[in-house]
Amino acid sequence: MLHFPVLLEESIGFLVHNKHGVYLDCTFGRGGHSRLILKTLSNKGILSAFDKDPDAINYANQEISDSRFQIIQQSFNKIDSVFKNNSLDGILFDLGTCSTHFDDKSRGFSFNDDGPLDMRFDFSSGEPLSKWINNASEEEIKEVLFKYGQEKNAKSIAKAICTNRKVDEINRTSQLSKIILSVSSAKYSKIHPATKSFQAFRIFINDELTQLEEALLRAKEAVRVGGRIVVISFHSLEDSIVKNSFKPEIESLPKEIPLNPIIKKDFDCLAKKIRPSSDEIDKNKRSRSAIMRVFEKIS
Repeated sequence: MLHFPVLLEESIGFLVHNKHGVYLDCTFGRGGHSRLILKTLSNKGILSAFDKDPDAINYANQEISDSRFQIIQQSFNKIDSVFKNNSLDGILFDLGTCSTHFDDKSRGFSFNDDGPLDMRFDFSSGEPLSKWINNASEEEIKEVLFKYGQEKNAKSIAKAICTNRKVDEINRTSQLSKIILSVSSAKYSKIHPATKSFQAFRIFINDELTQLEEALLRAKEAVRVGGRIVVISFHSLEDSIVKNSFKPEIESLPKEIPLNPIIKKDFDCLAKKIRPSSDEIDKNKRSRSAIMRVFEKIS
């Protein structure tokens, strides 16, 4: 299946406010957003892109030949290792998992196809989910399911995983999916019962939320005054982190000082909770949960 960039026109319309500027696409994927950024920039504009996935790096090097562009194999929470403070005109985060990951059975992201239970974006670091899930305690598994997937059946799923792994190690996506389905109370829901669990394990094994928090802090420092940060998130945990990261800072004063709290505001919110159109959702069902927020640095 082809990868369709979500909220493509809307995101780049907000991001590129200076066609001669310097921009960063923090999540290259298959380059849908990067290509439109390059089309929008003048011949003086510059675009860099990050991705942890070696396949994405190879794809970019093969498919995009443009002197204004460079691809860097890097996690997006390492912005400060490449860019100085106040050096970028715009930064884009598309937090959705690339469709090619779900469609590649060897990655272990999908409960629809059998494959090794891995789920890492970068095979060269960390450990596959199979190693963790066969050794973690029932309580640890339950906490991951509840915290990162908001899974109501976390307790029963964790118990079933621990019971089944005593008989046979869980090394395949099909095994895990069947275990979840066996204890699900929503077998006939429109959403597959394994959806939240697979999301939770993927977020956990890649440390996605911690890295997002770190990345947004670095992005706020790297973008210059007047620069913009565009974030497309796909579930409430991500969106909550994005909202809270850009809240004005309130400095409380001692009670004996009769002054209102000092509010420090470094960013304006230019757009909040922009969602895909019904036409886009019809063409790409995976876009239905997307939410875009846009922030501009003012000081």
